[in-house]
Amino acid sequence: MQFMDRVLFRDSRAWVCSRAAGEVFEVAVGTGLNLPHYPAGTRVRGIDLSPAMVELARARAVELGRDVEVRVGDAEHLDLPDCSVDCVVCTFSLCGIPDHRRALTEMVRVLRPGGSLLLADHVASTIAPVRAVQWLTEVASVRFMGEHFRRRPADLLPGLGLDIVEIERFTGGVVERLVARKPV
Repeated sequence: MQFMDRVLFRDSRAWVCSRAAGEVFEVAVGTGLNLPHYPAGTRVRGIDLSPAMVELARARAVELGRDVEVRVGDAEHLDLPDCSVDCVVCTFSLCGIPDHRRALTEMVRVLRPGGSLLLADHVASTIAPVRAVQWLTEVASVRFMGEHFRRRPADLLPGLGLDIVEIERFTGGVVERLVARKPV
């Protein structure tokens, strides 16, 4: 993942986390690669479907001296009350969640009015030949690994009631990061 961060995703983790504030909930925290990038003063909780990843994220939090609650959880069924967090973060994970629409709906549900959804992921390229390669790759990747390369979360957010306030695409339009807000 460090190679992908350096070459393909660039500074996306720092970009996303620098925009986080208040009570933060990270969906698919993985091994905790985002943890060093959160600003001081944020209160971070996170979930991941994998118990092994949760243990690695907990260890990373201890190593960083961060007070972070990380537990096993399902992105499609968040066990948080409605309107309970200021910010939801999800980086490079929607591509592997079976029902990304359901996961996004859950993320919006737990956001407080005025709260921010911060996303970064690989998406359908803006370049047609690259999209064709992504389509061919998905023939196997979706079936054997559950990995999607052509999803576009930004297209779904307005229909879920969010306003996109900042969006960037780079690396041939394959990487997208964004900030969306829930209206007050």
